[in-house]
Amino acid sequence: MQVSIETTSGLERKMTLGVPAERIDAEVNERLNKASKTVRLDGFRKGKVPMNVLKKRFGESIRQEVVGEVLGRTFAEAVAQEKLKPAGRPEIESVKNEPGQDLEFVATFEVMPEVVLTDLTKVVVTKPLAEVTEEDVTAMIDALRKQNASWEEVNRPAVNGDEVNIDYNGLMDGKEFDGGSAKEFMLDLGASKAIPGFEEGVVGMSAGEEKVLSLTFPENYHAEELKGKPVEFTIKVNAVTEAVMPPLDEAFFALYGMEQGTEERFREVVRLNMERDLKQALKTKTTGRVMEQLCNLHSEQEIPEVLIASEVTKMKKQMADRMGGGASNFDPELLPDDLFIDQAKRRSIVSLIINEIVKTEKIETSPERVRDRVEEMASTYEKPEEVVKYYYSSQELMKGVESAVLQDQVIDHVLSVATVNEEEVSYQKAIQPDQDGTADF
Repeated sequence: MQVSIETTSGLERKMTLGVPAERIDAEVNERLNKASKTVRLDGFRKGKVPMNVLKKRFGESIRQEVVGEVLGRTFAEAVAQEKLKPAGRPEIESVKNEPGQDLEFVATFEVMPEVVLTDLTKVVVTKPLAEVTEEDVTAMIDALRKQNASWEEVNRPAVNGDEVNIDYNGLMDGKEFDGGSAKEFMLDLGASKAIPGFEEGVVGMSAGEEKVLSLTFPENYHAEELKGKPVEFTIKVNAVTEAVMPPLDEAFFALYGMEQGTEERFREVVRLNMERDLKQALKTKTTGRVMEQLCNLHSEQEIPEVLIASEVTKMKKQMADRMGGGASNFDPELLPDDLFIDQAKRRSIVSLIINEIVKTEKIETSPERVRDRVEEMASTYEKPEEVVKYYYSSQELMKGVESAVLQDQVIDHVLSVATVNEEEVSYQKAIQPDQDGTADF
């Protein structure tokens, strides 16, 4: 086997390989001889088909089959011989492929880059701390009751928490604009879904009342033509409705899977769920912040394009699944790559860094933590022991759990050497994703 390697650019390599004709011919003849014992052709008995007939009938297809397999084996042997680590599958171009002649082909591929870890003591992370208070539990139960509330029309001025049916007409520079008018629009007061000042201006209005609000669109408004522009809205209230909360009784508890119980027991169940969600939210925030630091400290790291492309494909599929509700009727390729490139690069850098930390620190997946993770996930099901058995019976599911646990162990290692500043935050702030990009991981 003859091998020559050329660095074309950055991490890309072009490998030219030669395979002696004798090696190809020997494998082709071996397969023809094996086939001769079982092939049936019209006019010949089984095992009696002449070799020249077999070659004419099957020689070309068998040769192509052999060549394909030899290409794969030869490439694997060559990268092992040259101590290369391909980042992905090679693109193979046949240069010479004629019977009786040496096989020659070119494989183009990227190699995994050298990863040089920055001093991890340079990592500085703010770790959020929070707890679920009685007030948080009460607010959650109120929110659950509001989700199941009925709405009744009232004859009084509107207050936050009401829903109002309104007509509105917006004018900018004395002219109507797209999206600036609506009839019988339902507005949830206090939800902060309108531009600043709109909901506040409706608070205090009663059915039949009309008002003009002079407002300004925010500078970061999604519509370019409206950013920072002054506008006048004429608003008429058609009706004011208030939420009638359902009582905390067995019928309400049953909506959330508790067939029997008291209000005290329901609060306990709600608290347990909130504490589980809070634990995950705090962990997610801390992990995201660590990964952001790792990414920033290794921003000059070379990344194989094939890794970025793979991450883009994965992210496009995830978004397509969300947009299609999990159905397969939305083609991920309709989404532009540019939408995901930056985030894919960041994820690829962090992936390389995490793998290097695993190798450098000789971190191995903890079976105990894997078991704890599986049992924690199973605990939310009616029969957790069956869920645990199901996970351990699936190599694919266990591979995902082990990968997640290994990542957790890496994060724990980084935190053990980093500067960690703790920050007390409210439950509501803790469960909201960070808005600075750390949630991208």
